Amino acid sequence: MTRPSPASRRTRPDRDRRPGYRAAAAVFAIGMAGTTLPTPLYGLYREELGFSELMVTVVFASYAVGVILTLLLVGNHSDRAGRRPVLLCALGLAAASAVCFLLEGGLPALFAGRVLSGFSAGLLSGAGTVTVLELAPLEHRSRAGFAATAANMGGLGCGPLLSGFLAEYAPLPLSLPFLAHLGLVAVACVIVLLLPETVPDARPRARPKPQGLYVPPEVRGVFAPSSLAAFAGFSLLGLFTAVAPSFVSRTLGIDNLAVTGLVVFSVFLSSTAGQSLTGRVAARSALPLGCLVLVAGLLLVGASLWVKALPLMVAGAVCGGLGQGLAFRAALTAVGDAAPPAHRAATISSFFVVAYTGISLPVVGVGALTMWLGLQRAGLTFTACVTLLVAATALYLVRHPAPTRGH
Repeated sequence: MTRPSPASRRTRPDRDRRPGYRAAAAVFAIGMAGTTLPTPLYGLYREELGFSELMVTVVFASYAVGVILTLLLVGNHSDRAGRRPVLLCALGLAAASAVCFLLEGGLPALFAGRVLSGFSAGLLSGAGTVTVLELAPLEHRSRAGFAATAANMGGLGCGPLLSGFLAEYAPLPLSLPFLAHLGLVAVACVIVLLLPETVPDARPRARPKPQGLYVPPEVRGVFAPSSLAAFAGFSLLGLFTAVAPSFVSRTLGIDNLAVTGLVVFSVFLSSTAGQSLTGRVAARSALPLGCLVLVAGLLLVGASLWVKALPLMVAGAVCGGLGQGLAFRAALTAVGDAAPPAHRAATISSFFVVAYTGISLPVVGVGALTMWLGLQRAGLTFTACVTLLVAATALYLVRHPAPTRGH
């Protein structure tokens, strides 16, 4: 029997004691929380700076532009430079975004903060997801898939929840949320320094080699239906984050920022719950089923706008979030499993480019329509459009199921 060498005996316990995929998921969640932190605060910024609803949505959408640019230009960089350097860079950008909001320097500072936040999310979406998956033992691969998607959606949901409660019940409503997040980012940086590197022969000083949207040929049969489902699901998230805060405050007259944060949080919490159901449903079924549940949620959101009822909006958030989470985790798992290791981050980054295109279009569309139709009619119009999109996606997935491994 071969005995392990002294070097391996020394190295293995040290590695086993290092943080694993759960710690990486916590880092992912902290980074993503910063991207939605300003959501309940836009009303305060609008009052302070005096800009229109359209400008609010443009500021919000500039984040998605930053995400997409980052994914296109450096979405594959962690495959060469290593996961840890890219994660640290993402956290640094998140901290810089928080500083921009703390400066309160008017619209330029808000735009800079949102774009920097987008850069951070773009790096996290690819490198964060892959890090969680690669740090998990084979027997925990399914749990790691849930941890990665739950960290993404859970982090996005915790941002407005944290800022809403701090802005409503603590002093300095436009400063304290960002100071709190800076503290969390510092903790996340320490965790990243303790994480093991999962890329063999990582070159931290390697120059980025932009390759734009890249999907290996062997992945394309899985990628097309999966990314289409992600686009549809993220359209709901974009619609919800664009309409819900203004609807709660301006249409229902509820000025409590904690309530606004809870309403937005509910859709992301339900998404996380929907992701937990994916392991019980085959991927080929989870994708179209998730889209069908999304349709039901959108119909409830439309009804809430029509009758001006907050309970219906929350019901729509819960139902739509369940559907989005069910489809999103199935899609991401299918793409991640199909991608070859050498191109996994690049493939997942391309997947998120499609998803974040979905989250940005509703935001700007609602803002533009509000200028001519008013908030209620704009919300109804765009809800109808997204409902048609999701229904068409579900029909496509029923007729063309996503291939699974071995097919």
